[in-house]
Amino acid sequence: MQNIYSKIASLNWDSITESMHENGFAIIPNVLDNEQCEALKDDYSNPNLYRKTVVMERYRFGLGEYKYFNYPLPDLIQDIRSSIYPKLAPIGNAWMKALNINTVFPPTHEKLVEQCHDNNQLKATVLILKYGPGGFNTLHQDLYGAIYFPIQTVLFLNEPDKDFTGGEFVLTQQTPRAQSKAIVLKPKKGDMLIFTTNFRPVKGTKGYYRVNMKHGVSEIHSGERHTLGIIFHDALS
Repeated sequence: MQNIYSKIASLNWDSITESMHENGFAIIPNVLDNEQCEALKDDYSNPNLYRKTVVMERYRFGLGEYKYFNYPLPDLIQDIRSSIYPKLAPIGNAWMKALNINTVFPPTHEKLVEQCHDNNQLKATVLILKYGPGGFNTLHQDLYGAIYFPIQTVLFLNEPDKDFTGGEFVLTQQTPRAQSKAIVLKPKKGDMLIFTTNFRPVKGTKGYYRVNMKHGVSEIHSGERHTLGIIFHDALS
């Protein structure tokens, strides 16, 4: 079985980069196999893996539950996090340059984590989310502190229209002085979605301008939906 490092290295990163610049997101099929998806779901009930459980309705985040992993992360998750970040850092740096923001992201994930820890952002942000019928996630951004990376990923652990219905992934794009645009995505089991955490540059007639983006999940009509969210920066709490 191909390991996750070689699988990520073998992806068409030129095409992924083009999609990120053009759309602010990219869907990569079959990053996880069925066995890996099932193992991650089975581990949802293992309390030793997690540092915090959030019941979403308690905070008016939606209806569902998610758990933050604790360090050390499971090997598969750590490998994804550390192998995909170097592919995304040049995209993030290009965005900062286009928007004249004086931020340069380091070439390795280890160095980004060091920056987070220097800012007292010490907590793991990788999380697994679980929704049942009626579940949803309100539009939001995952920042967690002053140090943040502008791109994140989510891996889909259930098959839409088989394991659950509804539950589409929703992105909204707020263009200055215009109405918001909704983007509705329906990745399959094992797919990875890469998308912008909070904003991205869009080229206009007078250069690049900043477009703010949020993400959420539409209402689940039936079944169960699990996803693994991989955020690259750490959290204050």
